[in-house]
Amino acid sequence: MAEMASPLPASPPDRPAQSLDEVMLAMDVVDTLRHQENLVSRELGEEVRDAQLLQRLREIYRGQGIEVPDRILQEGVQALKEQRFVYTPPGPSFARTVARAWVNRGRFGRTLLALAALLGLGWGAYHFGVVEPARQRAAQEQALAERNRIELAERLPAALEQGHEDVLREAQVPAARERAGRILADGKAAIERKDAEGARQAINDLEVLRAELRREYILRIVSRPGEPTGVWRVPQRNPAGRNYYLIVEAVTPDGRILSLSVTSEEDGRTVTTSKWGVRVDEAMAMQVQRDKNDDGIVQRNRLGEKRRGQLDVNYLMPVLGGAITQW
Repeated sequence: MAEMASPLPASPPDRPAQSLDEVMLAMDVVDTLRHQENLVSRELGEEVRDAQLLQRLREIYRGQGIEVPDRILQEGVQALKEQRFVYTPPGPSFARTVARAWVNRGRFGRTLLALAALLGLGWGAYHFGVVEPARQRAAQEQALAERNRIELAERLPAALEQGHEDVLREAQVPAARERAGRILADGKAAIERKDAEGARQAINDLEVLRAELRREYILRIVSRPGEPTGVWRVPQRNPAGRNYYLIVEAVTPDGRILSLSVTSEEDGRTVTTSKWGVRVDEAMAMQVQRDKNDDGIVQRNRLGEKRRGQLDVNYLMPVLGGAITQW
């Protein structure tokens, strides 16, 4: 026990160089002390405590079959006191922050790259989905406004007057001239209020009217084999009555069959068709039917005539004015 009670010699400042095995062994002693130090009473004096530590260390290493010189054991105890093998991390500093950022640059770089990609995608979506379409719309609206301004000042008024003059040259009835005058007035009003679209619509209406005036055809009763010449219908409002219709087509002087807009009196819908039914009274319908029954052909097949310069058909047989587009 006298050996255990003897004080540990202090390590001289100019401690001789140790071999790597001795250093590693001393480090192992320090590690063992850290784990076993709680086995020694903390209330003992420092010298007694050190002696007990040495004795405990001898028992531990002997139990493992390792012979460790007392010099190494004492060196380990002294190293533990001096915190020689303890790593103390540096405190916060700018240099430490920069170093940690450099070490983690790969992870930070991927994060920054992902953020940059998201920002780029968001900017691209906003620019090409919002900014660019808005810019294009604004440019188109500006170009349209400029075009309308130029046309309202020059082309549209001249085209409107020219269209009206063309209609008057074709018109042979007062109704056509009156209709052309109304369209002209509408077009001039549109120009006054800077409504280019309204002026264009008036010019188009004049062109349609001129085409209608120039059109000429014969309204011919259909009498081809396999096709009806006339039909009768029971009106919804009068189940006891009958409405009679002759099936007709418009044939030009050169033999072409026209497709015209016809409004049905049954449902009020307007369709473009090459054949439709014109309402006549029962006597007229029976007369045409007898004509067809003679030889299978309607000899008097001209129901009416549309002449150039006129708006309406000049009927050669009495009609009641209604029409149907389906039968």
